[in-house]
Amino acid sequence: MMVIWKIPLFTPDFTEEDVQSAMAPIRDGWLTMGERSLNFEKTFAEQLGVRHAFAVSSGTAAIHLALACAGVAPGDEVLVPSLTFVACANTIVSLGAKPVFVDCAGENDWTFSPRDFKKKITEKTRAIMVVHYAGFPCRMEEISPVAREHGLAVVEDCAHAIFSSRNGQKCGTFGDAAAFSFFSNKNMTTGEGGMVAVEQDSYADRLRKLRSHGMTTLTLDRHKGRAISYDVVEPGYNYRIDEIRSALGLSQLKRLPDNLQRRAEIYRCYNELLGDVDEIMIPFLDRKEDEVGYHIYPILLRDPAAREALIQNMKESGVQTSIHYPAIHRFSAYRDYAEQADCPLTEKISDGELTLPFYPQMTEDDVKLVCESLKKAFKAVGNG
Repeated sequence: MMVIWKIPLFTPDFTEEDVQSAMAPIRDGWLTMGERSLNFEKTFAEQLGVRHAFAVSSGTAAIHLALACAGVAPGDEVLVPSLTFVACANTIVSLGAKPVFVDCAGENDWTFSPRDFKKKITEKTRAIMVVHYAGFPCRMEEISPVAREHGLAVVEDCAHAIFSSRNGQKCGTFGDAAAFSFFSNKNMTTGEGGMVAVEQDSYADRLRKLRSHGMTTLTLDRHKGRAISYDVVEPGYNYRIDEIRSALGLSQLKRLPDNLQRRAEIYRCYNELLGDVDEIMIPFLDRKEDEVGYHIYPILLRDPAAREALIQNMKESGVQTSIHYPAIHRFSAYRDYAEQADCPLTEKISDGELTLPFYPQMTEDDVKLVCESLKKAFKAVGNG
């Protein structure tokens, strides 16, 4: 039986302008990647502050292309956090490389550990993939110099952190390539879709071809009479975005600043209402130097054994929760990497993490309901 949530984990934020924007390509009769997609890329690149951005079919495709352009190949190692979505590791393996899992920076900082990654660099290490967890930037001022010292490519997973910044610099501009996701639960969404942002022309030239079968011209070029045929210069992928999603992305991008401001207000409301709950720890509270595009609201349970009962109790109250994330090195597909992972903080956080509902349409009363449900759930579990 389908659950009717009083407060879902997330819900997309669509307006009538979004709807009309998405319908326009259908009315115009051109759906394949075209002028709207090019405009989406140009606008995104300008707002991020990079020279090149390429819209693609998903955040996973964006990561895959970023790694490929960084030169990741069979036999290489890529340092990657274990506390992230599995797509990060899957893309590494799909290129024939080996993921080497890096621990969290601390119990209060769940991003990529500068100390642990430095210890795990070997002669086979080709790149690192940092993940700006929940919108909080990694400590790039500590990470980037070490990567440069060892000649490592830096790929940023910015799926959670669109327009987050650290010390005034935006996530997605620290490394060699950055991947963004526009999945339905992200701070701006096109349903599926993603973006790869790069500064180097050499990366841009390769990305342009790799996302479209390795071809030298697009269907749009031939339709517009700018080209007659094409060459294929290397095997590529069908990672193109379409005009419907690009049109929706442009509309969503316009409203993103308001979305981020509202998310910050909701985040502060949660912090105030949960500050006296002894059963939990709220991470990242000391992050004063960051401007955060908050994506999820994660908490750490003092008693991980209570999590399943809490999730069920809150479900009965109509409040949806989730887990971000099960540690990748514990999945069956990555069992061979478990012994080498050595990520004790990740395992502790993964065992006790609970994600509460978080989306810009939430009212203060919605946040209060979630917090009251959590407190009641703790009492119920304790009395049980």
